[in-house]
Amino acid sequence: MNSPAVHAAGVTPNAPDMRRVSLRVNGKPYSAEVESRTTLVDFLRHSLLLTGTHVGCEHGVCGACTILIDGRSARSCLTLAVQVEGCDITTIEGLANADGSLSILQQALSEKHGLQCGFCTPGMLTTLSEFLRDHPAPSEQQVREAISGNLCRCTGYQGIVEAALLAASRIAADRP
Repeated sequence: MNSPAVHAAGVTPNAPDMRRVSLRVNGKPYSAEVESRTTLVDFLRHSLLLTGTHVGCEHGVCGACTILIDGRSARSCLTLAVQVEGCDITTIEGLANADGSLSILQQALSEKHGLQCGFCTPGMLTTLSEFLRDHPAPSEQQVREAISGNLCRCTGYQGIVEAALLAASRIAADRP
């Protein structure tokens, strides 16, 4: 009979280290037991079934997994779920308007043909959401720099840049 060895403290040596994590994702509270080594992207995709955040390189290079943690962009493939205890997370699923309609940025991306296969789109949108919030009247060069950490193999970036500039102008027009 092959049974796992038990340490004197009664702990199985290869048992996963489980932790409770409580956070808000797209405005909703969640609390779950997670293995301490679970990445945030895996927690979002597999535990919460929020599959809009994509897994690309798993090294923090491509930007496909970019989400917002307390309003700041972060690579969810490099962040452990236990590190976001008490944080407010925004994923692509949380960027639409409250009524489910597309946000100004999402609409602009559609109009300017800033997406093709869609794989980079969630990371681009979360990155640009933070950027446009902090830079309400960006130049083309500033937009290009803002998205330089997000790889896109399809669009050539021009449509994405045009969409960001269009969204910035529309957001500015909506401000009092």
